[in-house]
Amino acid sequence: MAKKTNLVIEKGSAHPLGATPDAEGVNFSIFSENASGVELCLFDRHDDLHPFMTVCLDPYVNRTFHFWHVYVRGLKHGTHYAYRIDGEYAPDKGHLFNRNKVAIDPYARGNTDCLFDRAEACNDGDNIRTSMRSVVIDVNRYDWEGDKSPVIPMKDSIIYEMHVRGFTRDVSSGVKHPGTFSGVIEKIPHLKSLGVTAVELLPVFEFDSSYPLRTGPDGSELVNYWGYSTVGFFAPESSYCSKPEFGEHLNEFRDMVKALHNAGIEIILDVVFNHTDEGNHQGPVISFKAIDNAVYYHLVDNDKRYYMDYTGCGNTVNCNHPIVEKFITDCLEFWVKDMHVDGFRFDEGSILSRGEDGKPLAHAPVIWNIELMDTFADTKLIAEAWDAAGVYQIGSFPGYRWAEWNGIYRDQVRRFVKGDGGIVGGVAAKISGSSDIYQHNRHTPVNSINFVTCHDGFTMIDLVSYNEKHNFANGE
Repeated sequence: MAKKTNLVIEKGSAHPLGATPDAEGVNFSIFSENASGVELCLFDRHDDLHPFMTVCLDPYVNRTFHFWHVYVRGLKHGTHYAYRIDGEYAPDKGHLFNRNKVAIDPYARGNTDCLFDRAEACNDGDNIRTSMRSVVIDVNRYDWEGDKSPVIPMKDSIIYEMHVRGFTRDVSSGVKHPGTFSGVIEKIPHLKSLGVTAVELLPVFEFDSSYPLRTGPDGSELVNYWGYSTVGFFAPESSYCSKPEFGEHLNEFRDMVKALHNAGIEIILDVVFNHTDEGNHQGPVISFKAIDNAVYYHLVDNDKRYYMDYTGCGNTVNCNHPIVEKFITDCLEFWVKDMHVDGFRFDEGSILSRGEDGKPLAHAPVIWNIELMDTFADTKLIAEAWDAAGVYQIGSFPGYRWAEWNGIYRDQVRRFVKGDGGIVGGVAAKISGSSDIYQHNRHTPVNSINFVTCHDGFTMIDLVSYNEKHNFANGE
């Protein structure tokens, strides 16, 4: 990597956001409307306790409107970096600026957490020695070899929901790289034998699995297995990779996509834009809280130190703020254009319909922009059409072509199979297209994702094999 003396600091550009390398250096850009100062910290290695250089951005030179930017000539792919952001610390106004806290880049293509101490990120002290680091990655270092999506019509789709680690973690899977993207490649013949047309991966965006959630019945620490508390939205989860080198996590994911496409199988990602790993007012400062808390989250009107919890997870992302909307659509474009993903299932998708005042909108900008953008013309869009605060939009989710997890289909078919009476008419309506749910809104059967079980419950075999729970040992 370039030595400190070889680096030249220049004005840089506001766009694109994130760290963008080229042949001569790296452009950095980050948005903060309410910050008074931004510092870019550069590290030789991911585990260096202190930066080899700190670049103080001049608000009269390195700021365009509310975009803070700088170009570091001579800097290379593989450099690690983070931000310190200054401004008013006034929790009651929603401002949590604290130069002591180190923030990772929301647009980073990779982050490292080997030094990360969640407890240190929760207090007000300086956490430079225990913070995450982002890494500069050139996303163009990959040969797609002419990869093309199968583009299977929604009406013909048979979707297999899968947890990347759980799918091949057990020795019975017989793979060389259990619990990884490479392990999925090894099991493609099995997927083909099932006749599925798509795999839907439970969250594979980087998440924090370092902290214990609770103690299990056997005294063990139960940690975040499912991945629904996202840390890095533009990066695959590195623990699902067999190669530890930075940048290889993108390519190993791409290898999986390419192999699935070659087998005629699409890839859909379960994505979580409704909340983040930063949690409520007692949670850690990792990224958005430090950058501009009042922009990125729904806050309680009369005391903005607290978060509106429409998600049941501590905080709620302010999805229809213009900057947050841009962040979401930029993220989805990255996964479609640079990672060749074929579709998305939006966890608690009804959060995306909530306006900045928290109320559901019929024409929520982020939902309609995703619906109408040319980039996503052939991308499958699937909503979990409810949230944890009472919004339930089965049959009425905004947009024309969004498909919905049809929870009513699930419940009625399961009751019918179980032998409950008086529901034959309802079941008949469901298996013939759910016109009783969708026709009033001029939707069609392709708007319904018909399913009987998912990750929020038992596997199919357990569902039909037992009359009562047999998994109390997991503590959940």
